[in-house]
Amino acid sequence: MSYPRRISTMAAALLAAVVSVLALTSGTAQAQTIEYVALGDSYASGVGTRSYIDDGSDCSRSNAAYPSLIAEELGADLTFAACSGARTGDVLASQLGGLSSGTDLVTITIGGNDTGWAGVVQQCAYPYPWTCDSQIDAAEAFIRDRLPAKLHAVYDAIESAAPNAEVIVLGYPRLFNGEQCNVITRISPAEQSALNAAADLLGDTIGQVAGSHGFDYVDVRDAFEGHAVCDDTEWVNGLSYPISESYHPNAAGQRDGYFPLLNALV
Repeated sequence: MSYPRRISTMAAALLAAVVSVLALTSGTAQAQTIEYVALGDSYASGVGTRSYIDDGSDCSRSNAAYPSLIAEELGADLTFAACSGARTGDVLASQLGGLSSGTDLVTITIGGNDTGWAGVVQQCAYPYPWTCDSQIDAAEAFIRDRLPAKLHAVYDAIESAAPNAEVIVLGYPRLFNGEQCNVITRISPAEQSALNAAADLLGDTIGQVAGSHGFDYVDVRDAFEGHAVCDDTEWVNGLSYPISESYHPNAAGQRDGYFPLLNALV
């Protein structure tokens, strides 16, 4: 009786079956689509890129915004919930519906509108004798005293709704380089410096709260250095028409500023 040969044949068949199963499992895993939900405000939706998706909303979502760029890079299924003008309360009220236990990736940029940032910059753009010192002070006080709790509420809700997701929080750039290159808006070098300092406080605060939740934080300030308003190669729009495009990252800022940093993490 040729038992050794029979055992050898059975072992070979078993090995082939195991290899087949492993190959099938590997192929299935590779084919699985990443479920991605993008939350946040106009910096996440893509305001400033001048090209928007016709989705029937007023959210100004763009295929040139970092959520669209990273979704294309990953081949992900994107739920694009970010919306122009959104505050933390808007995220809680209307942007979390796409989250579930099956969500793989969440990105969010939020907090700037809570501080009244657009109104602060607008006040600073008025010519002398108008000043914006009190508005900047009020925004900084809000960032220190009230914004952390609002961010915690949003991040808690994301963790609860998408417990298995990787969550990445992206911040805001500094807008100014200290030069005055627009005859219409007269934001002085001193005001630009104060606005940048407020942006630093905002970025540091968002990063600290994100870190306390174990989220990755993408700080874009260094990446945008040399590409502010009035720099030779602007990644941020200055005063623009329509006015809503003003002081937002343009397509280059989304593509060359936000996207590479986000892509390095996913």
